[in-house]
Amino acid sequence: MAKQWYVLRVASNKEDEVRRALERKVKIEGLEDRIGRILVPTERRPSPRGRGEKKFVERKMYPGYVFIEMELESDGTIGDKAWFLIKETTGVGDFIGAAGKPSPMQQADVDKMLMQVEKAEEGGPVSVEFEKGDSVKIKEGAFENFEGTVDEVLLDRGLIRVIVTIFGRATPVELGYWQVEKA
Repeated sequence: MAKQWYVLRVASNKEDEVRRALERKVKIEGLEDRIGRILVPTERRPSPRGRGEKKFVERKMYPGYVFIEMELESDGTIGDKAWFLIKETTGVGDFIGAAGKPSPMQQADVDKMLMQVEKAEEGGPVSVEFEKGDSVKIKEGAFENFEGTVDEVLLDRGLIRVIVTIFGRATPVELGYWQVEKA
């Protein structure tokens, strides 16, 4: 099996710490053949406080998430050694997926994420293909298969606020752009 990208939930504001710890552990355990790149996509934005001189701030595009490129076992599970390495890292939650098996990101979403990482490294602005009023379907997470309407694109946080109807009530839900698709 080839390496694919997976999304790991982590404690908020611990993304870089988790990334560094995982990279260190992968080297120590010799798992580079199973676990590839580990990313916390960020972007550089002009700081609103810069008076006269240009100041920039680094912002995480997907707070609470780390992206891991890895190879799973033939049955779709993470190998025991890699599983314990990841799960025993402070700040790690769980993978986005179902029934204890991580779901790989769609190639189109991987391409978008990697393009945004590349743009951010070049200092270019990040673009999101959704805008207010777009009808979307949620592809993963607690609201999987729900449909809703984009209420707001939160570029500074790498999120989209979608209004979904839950038990007859309109409810705003903040999602990463990779978690939704146009309906």
